[in-house]
Amino acid sequence: MSPETCILTTKDLTILEIMLDRCLGRDDPLMPVLRKKMASATIVFRDDVPAEVATLNSRVAFSIDGGETDTRVISHESSGASVGLFLPVTSARGLALIGMSEGQAARLTRRDGTEETIVLEKVLYQPEAARREKDEREQAQAARRPALRLIRGAHYDEPRPVPAGRGGGCDDPGPSAA
Repeated sequence: MSPETCILTTKDLTILEIMLDRCLGRDDPLMPVLRKKMASATIVFRDDVPAEVATLNSRVAFSIDGGETDTRVISHESSGASVGLFLPVTSARGLALIGMSEGQAARLTRRDGTEETIVLEKVLYQPEAARREKDEREQAQAARRPALRLIRGAHYDEPRPVPAGRGGGCDDPGPSAA
């Protein structure tokens, strides 16, 4: 893992802390990577994470040792559906990518002891950035809506004088009108 600082959301940090608590012991190959990543991380709220940073559920394009570009969604756990679509954060590559910025590289040790370099080429979709864009669109639409205009009805018009009927101001014509 590169000693460069990564950027994690509070949610991503919580997931990594849980993963560290669940490590199988000192022989777990993810334990040193988790510790290094959390120690070098800058923690931000989801509204403050830059759009070019890989977060959980981001769709990213990356390459291994300068090879062909691969596209995956960084997921919390591996899913049985859609093989090749997800890259679990519980894998070395998924863990390396989370928190990385576009163009950043990291060195990983494979199970056989050889090393590989993973490069985050592009964050194609980030849920936090998509949420911010949606909120901005909704705010812009609300600003374009016409202001509420109050129209007074006939009930509020000036009172009209009513002619007084016969005798004593009473307008009831009495039984003779029937």
